[in-house]
Amino acid sequence: MDLSQLVNDVKNSLTPHRLRHVEGVVATAVELAKQVHIPEEQAEVAAWLHDIAREWPWEKLTEASQTIEVPAGFASIPMLLHGPIAAHLGKVQYGITDEQILDAVRYHTTGRPNMTTLDMVLFVADAIEPGRNYTGVDEIRAAAAHSLQSAVRLSIDNTIRFLVDAGKPLFPLTVLTRNELLKR
Repeated sequence: MDLSQLVNDVKNSLTPHRLRHVEGVVATAVELAKQVHIPEEQAEVAAWLHDIAREWPWEKLTEASQTIEVPAGFASIPMLLHGPIAAHLGKVQYGITDEQILDAVRYHTTGRPNMTTLDMVLFVADAIEPGRNYTGVDEIRAAAAHSLQSAVRLSIDNTIRFLVDAGKPLFPLTVLTRNELLKR
């Protein structure tokens, strides 16, 4: 796996705004990985990869999703497709064979029941990187300093409130993730 090629491709394919976000996620993910004693390299690779397809047009996302294995339900909300597509690119284009990295990328927007520590690191880093500024982010940041599980749940709760208020659909996997976290 050639991290320098991945970083170069990310830098050349994203807008400056999205690149700043990814760089913030990388820095945050590495710090969270240190905090919870998992390999920093895993967090770094997952963070660089997670949004590589985020700015693809809807048509390209949809077309690409028809040629790869996409978890159930993702195609119903096209914005979610960038996670599974990024995981696929990680495997075929960058030679990433670590399934933990690929799963963290695949589910970074939705969560999933029984999230691994790496899943939670990327999920939380994406939610709290320094460029994020939304109602509730400071509470999630404070929770992340003590418990990734709490930070994930707070982030999901925040997202659910936002989606309900906006009249948008809830993704069932995210609801299942929240419910599972409440039982832990």
